Amino acid sequence: MEAPKFLIADNSDYPEKIFIIHTDFPRFLLDIETEEIEWFDALEEEPDVDLETEIADLMEKAFDFFDKEMDSYEDE
Repeated sequence: MEAPKFLIADNSDYPEKIFIIHTDFPRFLLDIETEEIEWFDALEEEPDVDLETEIADLMEKAFDFFDKEMDSYEDE
């Protein structure tokens, strides 16, 4: 089974929070409200990769995923 790249998560200890989990490298937990990120993998600067651009791209994909999922719930 191939795991989805993004998952929506919540936790009863944080009833007002919604999180996005990214399951591919680099794995992270994103707080939707505050945009705080908890990284599970170490990020290393590579000569041919702009780390800031890569992170911005991942955040955009995470928020796009979240918006799409919320739209599908509203359509039900």
